[in-house]
Amino acid sequence: MIKVRGALLALGIASGMLLPAVTAPASAAVDTSDPQRFIQTLTTDGFAAMRSGSREAAKAKFRALLSQNVAVDQIGDRLIRAWLPKITPAQRAAYKSALPGYVVGTYADRLFEYSNASIRVIRSQPTAGGGADVYTQVTKPGAQPIAATWSVVKIGGAWKVLNLNVAGINVAMAQAADFNSVIQRQGFDALVRMMNARK
Repeated sequence: MIKVRGALLALGIASGMLLPAVTAPASAAVDTSDPQRFIQTLTTDGFAAMRSGSREAAKAKFRALLSQNVAVDQIGDRLIRAWLPKITPAQRAAYKSALPGYVVGTYADRLFEYSNASIRVIRSQPTAGGGADVYTQVTKPGAQPIAATWSVVKIGGAWKVLNLNVAGINVAMAQAADFNSVIQRQGFDALVRMMNARK
């Protein structure tokens, strides 16, 4: 299951999901005027970044794109929701510091599997609280299309990615389950150490 989760998370990251904020500016090409245009332009830029050259160049591009296009705090808290009342402020700060490097370090090598993929936005549907689900189809040459549903929310007047569901599997919930497993067996500090070790 962890291997499947890794593949799904790789798709999520490659398409603009699950990387926390960093200081680099986002690409001006991302259009946040409505949910469908937001996902279309974000994923177009994301796939283009994977074709931009070296892995380091791609990482920098992903960080720039996602720094302003992902609901960072909401996603980060969701992954450890069950543990938030139990951890100290110092542990929470260490976790938030470790998360960007962990995601990039763990999944960067898998991103290039999707460098030749294309994405088609099918439709969007409003959700409770003023958000939206955007339904898309991701296709790699020679492979069956994959259905991906993007959950987006409006923050500060712009749409942000909150979650991704691929073929019926909730990406954020899958990652949260992996984190929970580490915490339950070894403790929260062990999770942070593991994250830092994979940068």
